[in-house]
Amino acid sequence: MLPTDEELFASARRELTSAVIGDVMDKMGLQRQFLPASIVPLERSMIVCGRAMTVLEADFFDEVVEGSRNPLSARPFGLMLEALDDLKTNEVYICAGASPSYALWGELMSVRAMHCGAAGAVVDGYSRDTHAVLGLGFPTFSHGSYAQDQGPRGKVIDYRIPIQIGQARVTPGDIIFGDVDGVCVVPAAAAQQALTLALEKARKEKVVRKALEAGLSARDAFEKYGIL
Repeated sequence: MLPTDEELFASARRELTSAVIGDVMDKMGLQRQFLPASIVPLERSMIVCGRAMTVLEADFFDEVVEGSRNPLSARPFGLMLEALDDLKTNEVYICAGASPSYALWGELMSVRAMHCGAAGAVVDGYSRDTHAVLGLGFPTFSHGSYAQDQGPRGKVIDYRIPIQIGQARVTPGDIIFGDVDGVCVVPAAAAQQALTLALEKARKEKVVRKALEAGLSARDAFEKYGIL
């Protein structure tokens, strides 16, 4: 019987790292699954793990534009409020498409996301309200802290559609795993296999570590266990 998302994510948060998951996906031929290294957690101990709820942002140059051919032009934040309210349990708000010149995440968004049961936020841009978000303990990954607001500068134009961040394509329902070493995307179709293999590798690495601590050489360890 396959584990539930709740069971799978609990095991992943407890035992896995982005490095181990990335190594396993490399072996599976999935070698463009990491987001850019500039996307980092607000606090080094933060871990994010959940299903992708993808969000597409676009730059705008006024908060409200009347008479536009696009009705979103007249709406502050575009579809951001709808996207935020649509978050489900164990989902990760993951946003792409904006210029790196304003914040895509903040305190009140975190409060709403937590109420929805979301697992975290990953944005290809900045976050703000850093002290408040840290106080909430909500896993937030971004390019760093920058207070400039998205209000007059950007709008969400769609959500729950495929997006791309760096070399990684993100589809709704993919698994997002992030820690201090990076954020990786596990395609939904490969998730069960990838996370199962990653758990096996993580447990095996503990055996290898003990062998190395006992004096086994790196070469002998690799020949015996196949990992290092």
